[in-house]
Amino acid sequence: MESEMKSNLRDMWTPKLPTGLDLELDFHPRTMKQVVNLVVALERFKGSKLEPVLGTEFTDENLLDIMMDSIVEEKTVFECFSTPSADYSQRNQLQCKITDSEKRSLVCVPNSMELHAVMLQGGAENRKVHLNMSTYLNLTPSAEALTVALGIRGTNLYLSCCKDGDEPTLHLELVDDINTLKNISADSDLVRFLFYKQDNGLNLSTLVSVLYSNWYISTAIENNKPLELCQVDAERHRNFDIQEVDLPKTDEGNVHVNNRFETLWKSVWPLKKC
Repeated sequence: MESEMKSNLRDMWTPKLPTGLDLELDFHPRTMKQVVNLVVALERFKGSKLEPVLGTEFTDENLLDIMMDSIVEEKTVFECFSTPSADYSQRNQLQCKITDSEKRSLVCVPNSMELHAVMLQGGAENRKVHLNMSTYLNLTPSAEALTVALGIRGTNLYLSCCKDGDEPTLHLELVDDINTLKNISADSDLVRFLFYKQDNGLNLSTLVSVLYSNWYISTAIENNKPLELCQVDAERHRNFDIQEVDLPKTDEGNVHVNNRFETLWKSVWPLKKC
């Protein structure tokens, strides 16, 4: 009976091994886990492409190497890096004329570097300033407002909001490199140059600071007073008529600039920054 059992087991466990290798089985009791591990190892061993056998000895280390080569898979992890997107990306720049709700134009006052709202008489049109209005695409766009930066045409002067004391104030600020305004992150101090332009449906728009919410660019009730920031409940004019215009250029491609204003701009270089 024992001889017949050995013969049956030998027939059942006779794998096709490469020439020079033999498999010896003993009949000590084995756990099911050990049997499964052995069968898995044999199947993987038969399916692997082995190099020519140099000897007849096959150790536990050889079996372990074969099993590890078959089971362990190499994984390659690629790290991807990308440049963080700007929260505000400049889209285009429009040349605009601007008046407040009282039809007053903006003029730059010598020596003070302030913009005043003035009712200009005939022949004084050359005193008013035009704006370069840069529009921006937001990562979180708003259907109600357009993000803009407002620069004085022909200069590197831009309107900005800074906090002097308890309340923010409006300034004309010199930007050394206007390319820095093309892409602005939300946590950058350059956000001080950004405003939300919101149209109210009557060809008028409000301009509210992005950095200081609920603070609007406004003009005084009196004539020839500076632009300032105010809140909704202030007795000031917060609506502006902003229209795109096609302004002439010189042969060199630079816009015409009022000589008085150009001289003023150069005389205050450099300006105090926020």
